[in-house]
Amino acid sequence: MGLTKSKGGWAMRVVVDEELCIGCGLCAETCPEVFEMNDDKAKVKVDEVPEDVTESCTEAAENCPVEAIQIEE
Repeated sequence: MGLTKSKGGWAMRVVVDEELCIGCGLCAETCPEVFEMNDDKAKVKVDEVPEDVTESCTEAAENCPVEAIQIEE
């Protein structure tokens, strides 16, 4: 999992490659706390993934049909 040191401990960060994104919206449906659709592309709307949604965020990344979501190390 992409974890980075933050004030409260470790935090996950994710990035969407807009060149790869096909705008299917699966990530926004799976984890709306982190992803939103904007101009037919997925966008990450938080700097750090909230701890209580890391599992659904990881699921969204794993289920992206074009692997456009990267969990940062």
